[in-house]
Amino acid sequence: MSVFSMLKSAHKNVACVMVFLFVVSSLSGCIAPELKTMPTSTPAPTASPTTATPTMTPMPLGEIAPPSQSVEVLERYYEWEYDRRTWTLDLSIPESLDGYYRNKPRPATADYSVYVTDPHDDPYLKLVVEKFEEVATTQKYDQYKKACFVLSFVQSLPYATDDVTTPFDEYPRYPIETLVDMTGDCEDTSILAAALLDMMGHDIVLIELPNHMALGIAGGDEFYGTYYLDNETKYFYAETTGTGWEIGVIPDEYEDGYATLHHIIPKPILTHSWNATRTRTIFSDTVILAVRVENVGTAQASSVKVTAGFDAGDGRWYNPEESDAFELGIEEHKNITLTLKTPRNKYTRVVIYIVCDGRVVDKSTSIWLQT
Repeated sequence: MSVFSMLKSAHKNVACVMVFLFVVSSLSGCIAPELKTMPTSTPAPTASPTTATPTMTPMPLGEIAPPSQSVEVLERYYEWEYDRRTWTLDLSIPESLDGYYRNKPRPATADYSVYVTDPHDDPYLKLVVEKFEEVATTQKYDQYKKACFVLSFVQSLPYATDDVTTPFDEYPRYPIETLVDMTGDCEDTSILAAALLDMMGHDIVLIELPNHMALGIAGGDEFYGTYYLDNETKYFYAETTGTGWEIGVIPDEYEDGYATLHHIIPKPILTHSWNATRTRTIFSDTVILAVRVENVGTAQASSVKVTAGFDAGDGRWYNPEESDAFELGIEEHKNITLTLKTPRNKYTRVVIYIVCDGRVVDKSTSIWLQT
């Protein structure tokens, strides 16, 4: 049985990738699940989608010669079942690319689309996606079956919680990290599946549920099952953890919950840190705030402001101050200083808001104090 490989520069001028994707035997089935805001359901057709006739013959997927043999790589092998076949995938992942993401801070956000839209892994993932596309073309898969094919690969990765596989209680992985680790929890596999399917041209959302993350895939008449309706588009629920889940099938525990849909587009993600110095004289009592605002997202932030004051309860302020508006590019930061007049004889705390385009995107408070 022949093996077809691919090796190409993927990250700066030192990255490379080797991909082997081929059929090794006949076997069975498709996998993936469902979607909401509250979920709706489309009836299944009377007959399930047709499947290609299984064959024992490996399919040639082409070869790209490596530009250099000196690049350090991490070898990974995967095996999974789809469409009554057993598929295998061999990856040679550049150590430099994996190291870049291991050293990258985790953005402080529940919108994990930022992990999908980071551009540094795009050349590598594009090479992987091309191999899935070639198989889909050869097998004459429609959009539904292409999505099932990719999901079957992602669902085959063993589930493991972050506190078991990392030193952290919560550690969202970038797609390259999940490929290297060959495991992950719900947000890790959802991020990986979203990255692959988005690159294949599918309209994808990440579905944030209480204590869970899943995928939403925009579908037409060939899709059926549970979906979320967003701007007149049906996003069908897709579970990425564990085998056996079909697109449009949602686990019972998530059927009745509301969900937040995160579209896969570059977005600014703003975080901040601060320190305060209180200055008291016979004539004045002030707090000088030094605030550092950082954009850890994948798009420029416009009309950013820092607003701060003392908490007066019920959403009211004592002596609020606001900075001038500013912009923040990707991975840029800005230091802002605000001087707050301290209210007399109040039990209060300092409240800081980071505002972007008129919307509060980050917030912090001091401890309560008696002024």
